[in-house]
Amino acid sequence: LRNRALSEIGRVKWVPAAGENRITGMIENRPDWVVSRQRAWGVPIAVFVSKEDHAGHTEGEVLHDPAVNAAIIAAFEAEGADAWFAEGAAARFLKAGNHDPAKWEQVKDVLDVWFDSGCTHAFVLEDDIAFPGLKGLRRKANGGEDTVMYLEGSDQHRGWFHSSLLESCGTRGRAPYDVVLTHGFILDEKGEEKMSKSKGNTLSPQDVMQKFGADILRLWVASSDTTNDIRFGQGIVQSASDSYRKLRNTIRWMLGALAHFRPEDAVAFTDMAPFELERLMLHRLNELSHEIERAFRDYDYRKVVAVLTQFMNTELSAFYFDIRKDTLYCEAPSSQKRKAALTVIDRICDSVIRWLAPILAFTAEEAWMQYKPGGAASVHLLTFPECPRAWRDDNLAAKWDRVKEVRAAVTGALEIARAEKKIGSSLEAAPEVHVTDADLMAGLAGVDLAEIAITSALALSATPLPADAFRLDGQPHVGVVVKRAEGKKCARSWRITKDVGSDPDYPELSARDAAAMREIDSRAMV
Repeated sequence: LRNRALSEIGRVKWVPAAGENRITGMIENRPDWVVSRQRAWGVPIAVFVSKEDHAGHTEGEVLHDPAVNAAIIAAFEAEGADAWFAEGAAARFLKAGNHDPAKWEQVKDVLDVWFDSGCTHAFVLEDDIAFPGLKGLRRKANGGEDTVMYLEGSDQHRGWFHSSLLESCGTRGRAPYDVVLTHGFILDEKGEEKMSKSKGNTLSPQDVMQKFGADILRLWVASSDTTNDIRFGQGIVQSASDSYRKLRNTIRWMLGALAHFRPEDAVAFTDMAPFELERLMLHRLNELSHEIERAFRDYDYRKVVAVLTQFMNTELSAFYFDIRKDTLYCEAPSSQKRKAALTVIDRICDSVIRWLAPILAFTAEEAWMQYKPGGAASVHLLTFPECPRAWRDDNLAAKWDRVKEVRAAVTGALEIARAEKKIGSSLEAAPEVHVTDADLMAGLAGVDLAEIAITSALALSATPLPADAFRLDGQPHVGVVVKRAEGKKCARSWRITKDVGSDPDYPELSARDAAAMREIDSRAMV
């Protein structure tokens, strides 16, 4: 039994991996397994033992009689396990097999509680026993597709995990599980003591859910390193609430942007060549799909939360969405650029909701019903999104890493100019950007840096950096001089341009915005 259990331990996936060494040491070094306990209560070991040699039975032999066993089973089903301890029970059961009670001893020991819990797999995982009429699991160990995972605290390596392994190996010849995931324990907010009712330092999940909602509790758990003991308290939950609000707001913004998006307006990927920023975001979705699905397979929910939080807060809200707001709000409805942006936001929204669904179960469902009101009944009935390999473009990503470096330098210079009251919003600026690195300058070809930096204009120069140019540490080849934009402020886009008023029908708008409004007005008249 020990050798079989050790062999099965090597087949099981242990999360974290250290769990394998822990239970291996316990199985290797444990003494004989005693399954009986001499206690006043518990599940009885319902057997009889011969008191002496008689009629083909040897002293100490366990009675194996189907008639006696049937009588015990019938009594347990009708009266419960206490039927074994009732007065006259020995004579009652032995009578079913015509055995003399004087020659048989009724065992009054009870089962080790860990043996009792360890055999639960026989009823939970074998549905024909526990749930008549339902099909049993088709485990991978038997060539099926179902994975059985046990999840409990790390102390169960000597408890439930341990007894389940030995009991199943002894009766089934294999471990009852394919994956064992263990977690630490909850400490108070200071990390000094384990939470317990006796100490009065508990914070119940019900209280948290009543105040913050279930998804915030789920987000806190998923973002924690549960392989170790973790701190828990009001302040920590509040931090999770702040993180949740940012994720929810990003989803809300996408749903708002897509409110008027029609599937027939979607731009095919083959037509995305002119839109580098959109292709960059599709590239990121492809990268994320592999990273997130791998993390889910490894039960690394903390990584899932970290990756999605960084993507949604930094790459979407603070970068892509920030840049594309002008296109979405101000370009004409027929603009291919606007349609391309909406197409990509649609793919991002679809992916993000599905990726978050296992963690933010209720938020994802609420968002999905708004996103696809006539679609699938539930996001939880769907698989993860497909992000085609064709979206992957490592060269484009490398180029935009350099573009972001230049953008960071411009943003830094604008922040200083704003602090010094030289400008208000970034749209009041028309910075001069000096780049002395030839390779970097070549990589900026075709990029509208004014759009990327959210300024009204921007001049790019390969001339040496002026002495007063702003420079970021680690970027000696990029310098920025902030100047005010020239022209008038467009009442629609707030850009400052020299063509505001060039269209007499829209004297307060730039030429771009005037053309967009003419299209919108003409559609309204139809």
